[in-house]
Amino acid sequence: MPVLTYKIQPDGLYLQMDQGLMALTPYTAHTIRVRYTLRNEFNDQPSLMVVATPDQNASFSVDETTDSLLFSTAAVKIAIDKQTAAFTYYDGQGAYLTREPAGGGKTLAPIDVLVSDFGASTVAEAGLSADGVRIEARNVRKRIDRQAYHTKLAFEWAPGEALYGLGSHEEGMLNLRGQHQYLYQQNMKAVVPVLVSTRGYAILLDSYSLMTFHDDAFGSYLWSDVDDEMDYYFVHGPEFDQMVHELRSLTGKAPMLPKWAFGYIQSKERYKTQAELIEIVREYRRRGLPLDCIVLDWMSWTGDLWGQKTLDPERFPDPQQMMHDLHALHARLMVSIWPIMRPGGSNWQEMQDRGFLLGNQATYNAFDENARALYWQQANDGLFAHGIDAWWCDCTEPFEADWNGAVKPEPEERLRINTEEAKRYLDPEFINAYSLLHCKGIYAGQRAVTEEKRVFNLTRSAYMGQQRYGAITWSGDIAATWETLHKQIAEGLNFCVTGSPYWTVDVGAFFVKNRPDLWFWRGDYDGGVDDLGYRELFVRWFQYATFLPMLRAHGADAPRELWRFGDAGDPMYETLAKFLRLRYRLIPYIYSLSGWTTHHDYTMLRLLAFDFRNDAHTYAIRDQFMFGPALLVSPVTQPMYYTTGSTPVAHADKTRSVYLPAGCDWWNFWSDERLAGGQSITAVADLETLPLFVRAGSIIPMAAPMQYVDEQADAVVELHIYPGCDGRFQLYEDAGDGYDYEHGAFSTIDMAWQEASGQFTIGQRAGSFSGMTARRQFRLIRHEQPQRRQRQTHDAHPLISYEGDQLVVEM
Repeated sequence: MPVLTYKIQPDGLYLQMDQGLMALTPYTAHTIRVRYTLRNEFNDQPSLMVVATPDQNASFSVDETTDSLLFSTAAVKIAIDKQTAAFTYYDGQGAYLTREPAGGGKTLAPIDVLVSDFGASTVAEAGLSADGVRIEARNVRKRIDRQAYHTKLAFEWAPGEALYGLGSHEEGMLNLRGQHQYLYQQNMKAVVPVLVSTRGYAILLDSYSLMTFHDDAFGSYLWSDVDDEMDYYFVHGPEFDQMVHELRSLTGKAPMLPKWAFGYIQSKERYKTQAELIEIVREYRRRGLPLDCIVLDWMSWTGDLWGQKTLDPERFPDPQQMMHDLHALHARLMVSIWPIMRPGGSNWQEMQDRGFLLGNQATYNAFDENARALYWQQANDGLFAHGIDAWWCDCTEPFEADWNGAVKPEPEERLRINTEEAKRYLDPEFINAYSLLHCKGIYAGQRAVTEEKRVFNLTRSAYMGQQRYGAITWSGDIAATWETLHKQIAEGLNFCVTGSPYWTVDVGAFFVKNRPDLWFWRGDYDGGVDDLGYRELFVRWFQYATFLPMLRAHGADAPRELWRFGDAGDPMYETLAKFLRLRYRLIPYIYSLSGWTTHHDYTMLRLLAFDFRNDAHTYAIRDQFMFGPALLVSPVTQPMYYTTGSTPVAHADKTRSVYLPAGCDWWNFWSDERLAGGQSITAVADLETLPLFVRAGSIIPMAAPMQYVDEQADAVVELHIYPGCDGRFQLYEDAGDGYDYEHGAFSTIDMAWQEASGQFTIGQRAGSFSGMTARRQFRLIRHEQPQRRQRQTHDAHPLISYEGDQLVVEM
């Protein structure tokens, strides 16, 4: 594919190939858009994921040699072979990053795009699956709508290079080298088409069709099923945080979630009445167990009117009073809503009358702006107007087709049946984008109604750009096994590395029991909470989720309230309470991370390469992660006390191996033992202990015990200082809800520890907001190893009054 001619335009470099056109457009010095088409001009269709336009200050140059063109910005250089158009990528200093095969890396294969015609002979058949109502259209005819391309973008990845991303997938891969992955939406697959390399670059595919990733015997490439042209972004960091910044600058910043969203969210399948919801919250309050939200799962509607966005008046007789009672208990309500509606309800009738339903005459068309507006109007009138606080947009991949049968289909068969079902109702070019548009409608609708309540939308599917709509994704309806718990860790890390910051799980898994007739309903615990083996698994899952962006227990087959796992005084119950209270003590730390996420494009759930990219030992570690800059979390993913059927584990070694990354010392969070980095250790991991280590130089703000977020907004905040090197932390605060922060209504306090002098500085407060605590008390806690702590003669925990001016404390 020789380059025949080229033109340098104000917005980039344009290449005329012997077949087609190619364009390189700098969006910033670090981000280059690349397009390729076999047509005579590029597509002008707006992107669904990218909202940025090229920075006019992103200058570039083009140099020509006999064999190549060199496209350069301040941060990226791309050498283009004139004979093959193969790209080789370098950083701004000329250091090699990656390359395409010498013969060229870009392939377009013309295809006919088939779409469905739903004529008079089409009939709809309704059924109920474990994943809710499904209504399928039969006798559907296909027609050729247009021509497009299969696209293939090939690379030659380097030895020792690790690749991450592509979203959350049930297989639990971390480093994607030597693997393959299928990118389509399904109950336990949430796609984000971003690939991130430890060599300091990322690839974002602007595609919404089925895609595949390969680094195996078939080659090393990204392939898409239906695209009008090849369109991708090459992003250089080199650090992961820098790449995430570039990706969110392209696709949208993540707005603040309400502060209470970082507390505990209690859910199960399902609470059935207004009285039950309120009583569960009251029981949490009676027990002194912190709680901020309770969830109303599916079937809150009347009878069999699936997807109707109103509450059954017999079970929820007074929604206004229900919300008043919950809010009086300082609890919020999240309600499940669905994109599919069974015929017969008023919501369905409105959609049907206005032509807003897809071909099954049951699922609303989220790609239609007017249909999204009507969907929001229904949700507002039936639910939000009563005072509900958050959305659970379930089943946002509405056309999965493999959720049946006793035998799990092979991966290629699952790909076929799921994507064929989606293509029956959606344009094949956009089958991965339904959730993105669905979230857009909820966000735009709520923002138009009020600025006082932040959008909080828990959704099962994802796509790049969805982070700008107040969405958080969970990993789907998983089964209660130790293997599943282990896989979840890598799933979340690969999701968040893409720039999508908020991800969580069903603590304890959704399916607890085993149903031989359904391949996915394969939990190990038919005894539910009466099985001590399940109780142990739940405790370990809860410990892990304490350090996720969202802490939420949910599932079928067994209740999930914490007192179902033992009585007060029982080790299981007390361990759950211990970690729940720790979560709330960490709220100042967690909410600051959330502020950084919005204002600085931070990522709180971090695979180790975020912070230790130069330590290759971290690349393949699937079961450890950083929670913010300070905490190294190492979940326990095997039983140590009981297996299925409450069978005791004999001679269990109640420890686990932990790798402490090189480049810093580490403090044991529980014992204050200080250890050198760059080594593997054996850490205590009994039931009450999740191995947790703090990076030297960290500053961790911790709140007083509380029953709900901001119960004691004026209480003393402890500032835990872990010596070993200089350290910094920025404490972020705002009103906790509403969007005044978008207009500058927030405050930050920079804090710094100086190792050599032993000085701790609390900087001058920047900014303010309504309701801000102007005068604060901070207790400074400098951690010491136990033997040194015993010799201290000075006040190790001074209490400092702070009114916004800089303070320097000698410690």
